[in-house]
Parts: sequence; C-alpha cells; structure tokens
Amino acid sequence: MYLTPNLHPQPNALTNFIPIFPLEIVVYPGEELNIHIFEDRYKQLIRECYTAKKPFGIPTVIDNKVQEYGSMVEITTMAKEYENGEMDIRTKGVRVFRILELIREIPDKLYSGAIVNYPQNNRTGNPDNMRKIISTTRELHGLLRVTKDFKKPDEFLLSYDLAHHVGLSLQEEYELLALMDERQREEYLKRYLAKAIPMLTGMEQLKEKIKLNGHFKNLEGFNL
Repeated sequence: MYLTPNLHPQPNALTNFIPIFPLEIVVYPGEELNIHIFEDRYKQLIRECYTAKKPFGIPTVIDNKVQEYGSMVEITTMAKEYENGEMDIRTKGVRVFRILELIREIPDKLYSGAIVNYPQNNRTGNPDNMRKIISTTRELHGLLRVTKDFKKPDEFLLSYDLAHHVGLSLQEEYELLALMDERQREEYLKRYLAKAIPMLTGMEQLKEKIKLNGHFKNLEGFNL
C-alpha cells in the first residue's frame, strides 16, 4: 500500500439506498464495462434498473468479502436479450460510493442492496504529474510490447483512465478507487510505476542474457 485511503465519509454527503451487484473487479467513474447477466437475482436487478432508467452499484469483492467502496454504474445499452432471460449489457461508471450498511435481504427481491453515501471526489490533478505518468505508462507498454489506445487526447486523461492499464493488482486498483483526490491518485500511480519500470527493465536484460547463453561470443581479454 502506498497511500492510505480516506475511509471516512465526507460531511453533508448524500445518503441513499441502492441495489448492488458485487463483483471481483474495480469499476472507475467514466469506465465502460460490458457484462453478461445470467444469475436470476441479477436478471431481476438489471431488468428493474433498465426499465426505470436507474443506476446500480458495483462494490468490489476481495477475498470473498464485499469492500466499503464501489462505483455506481448506469446501463447505457441493452446489447442482447436471450430466450432464457440472460442479457448482455453495456454500462458506464458514474461515481464512487461508500457502503454504510449492507442490506442482504430485500422484500420481494432476489438481489441485495446497501445504504451508501457519495464522498466528495476531487477530479483536479497536476497536469505535469499526469504527463509524466502517461509517458512512463507508455514506456511500460513498450517494455511489455503491448499497444493501448486510451481513446482520449492525453490532456484529458485522468488517473481513472490509466489505472487498469499499468498492471495493478485488484487490491491496488481498489486502494486507488478509495482515494478521493486526483492528486493522491496520481501520486499512487507515479510510485507504482517507479517500482515497476526498473523491475521490468531488469527482466528484459535477464531475458537477453539467457538468449545469449550457449552462443559464440566475441570476448575481449582483460589486460592484467
């Protein structure tokens, strides 16, 4: 852990009840997520939310435990409906919530819910820091020989846009979700990348050494 998440609700934060769909993922505000719905309880949840044009919550599950933080998501498209009631949906993250109380059983519902509030979330970061993070992220992708399209000009990218693309673990992605200031999130990514790049560079050098093992080499003698 690099920074301690703010685990206390902000004053005057709106509190309300939401239906929840706990998953072993982190969803960030602005993120687009495609989900195949096949469980009866979530068929009911999605059908109701889609009909009423209401969002639902995806709290993160880690080690079989629902965590405090998650993201509200809205259904943008009902991509496909199957004869057996299963669905393919497209969603988009809206904002971060914090669970105050889990409501495991709701009358006449198969799904669960939660009482939540919405901590104040500062989205204004440091442009210089973000430029460095973007540059280092591309350096990381070069070492890994992967290509990523962030679908936005660099000047509009936020930490949320990069967080899934730098190799964070689920726990680390969750820690970033729980940070309620863009400058803190930038610092989290910067520190992570500062450790990841040297490690990967070392691995690349090791791979090259292994490749050369057994080959004829031009070696210059050492003058005593």
